[in-house]
Amino acid sequence: MAAPSFETLLYAVEDGIATITLNRPEKLNAFTARMMKELIDVFDLTDNDDAVRVVIVTGAGRAFCAGADLSGGGATFDRTNPQALEREEGKVGDIYRDGGGRVVLRMYESLKPIIAAVNGAAVGVGVTMQLPMDIRLASTDAKFGFVFARRGITPEACSSWFLPRLVGMQTALEWCFTGRVFGAQEAHERGLVRSLHAPEDLLPAARALAREIADNTAPVSVALSRQLLWRMAGADHPMEAHKADSRAIQSRGAAGDAKEGVSSFLEKRAPVYPDKVSADLPDIWPAWGEHPFK
Repeated sequence: MAAPSFETLLYAVEDGIATITLNRPEKLNAFTARMMKELIDVFDLTDNDDAVRVVIVTGAGRAFCAGADLSGGGATFDRTNPQALEREEGKVGDIYRDGGGRVVLRMYESLKPIIAAVNGAAVGVGVTMQLPMDIRLASTDAKFGFVFARRGITPEACSSWFLPRLVGMQTALEWCFTGRVFGAQEAHERGLVRSLHAPEDLLPAARALAREIADNTAPVSVALSRQLLWRMAGADHPMEAHKADSRAIQSRGAAGDAKEGVSSFLEKRAPVYPDKVSADLPDIWPAWGEHPFK
């Protein structure tokens, strides 16, 4: 099957790893309405392709993403302006939806783990779009900035939900209050990124991590684990996790993957998991009402 073609992205799948590259290098991969739509579409592709086990997102050229494309000038964020960046992106009542938020919500629903390989500048939506990605690796050349207050606007892309959960409220508030751009070392020290790498080592490190996932784990188990951890980040009681855990364990314990996982371990061989995300993903989320274990 021919690889899909995008205007603002490059997309490739090799040995179970999909690589999405933001591809407007002449504009430092600045975010546009077209990029928003293509990012949503590409995560539909990765979810629907059982050959994809892990997704890596990176940027072409010197930047990861330098934020919103500001070529519209002072009216860039004015939703009353027909040329506004996100004018086409849908409306709920009187409110135009934030385009970065639409991308982030699609990533949040991903059935495949997402690794960010942050190769350069990542500011504004260039950093907030990373927050629902599961693991962030950064080049030592990377820079980050939640610059919204310095542009007269507010944090977007659901970052008010994600950022405090990742780095704590104090750091989230400092970064958003000051709007300053900070380096990769501070991002690492404060927990925004998992590890730092020399520029030439960044993608190999991301691929090595992706390989560890793809070669050793059951894809349905990974998809469910991703849902469990992200959704439970907002749960108001551990009982909600207990309900979902119980459904998931009951479903997967009787499946072919569990039998293969145990058998391959006992037989000291590499596993070959039979179940597919596209066909065998159980629904573990319906409410139980009055819980029998109370």
